[in-house]
Amino acid sequence: MYRRPDLEVKWPKLSSTNYQVTSPKSQEYNCFTWAAGEDDRWWQPTPEEQFYWPLGVPKEETLEAYIQAYQTLGYAACNSYQLEVGYQKIAIYVDSLSIPTHAARQLTNGKWTSKLGWLEDIEHELEGLVGDRYGVIGQILKRHIEI
Repeated sequence: MYRRPDLEVKWPKLSSTNYQVTSPKSQEYNCFTWAAGEDDRWWQPTPEEQFYWPLGVPKEETLEAYIQAYQTLGYAACNSYQLEVGYQKIAIYVDSLSIPTHAARQLTNGKWTSKLGWLEDIEHELEGLVGDRYGVIGQILKRHIEI
């Protein structure tokens, strides 16, 4: 577990937060997959069948479609990113047009875990990835988990 200065160039707010790299690079899965708790396929709503997308969810790059995708796993919209015992949360980041750019999953310690494109997974503070590359938090989702 370590920090990477080159990540801090791409996501400048990381440098002022507590983060660490937690996995090697991988092209097997993306941030949306990782937020869903998977690491064996790539989630993307494209018309082609080369990527996974939940059945019955519109194949479109909209916040609503991504929310619907996570709803297939039991997530529902919520207003708080604060840690809640018995719940797992996902944050969906959006750009200035409200198009989803990234997703992160909350860990039991209150920090968040993200897959950075084709790069590594990191453990980070939620605001560490806010900025030009991923935009802002567009929606927080949560689902009940057994503890």
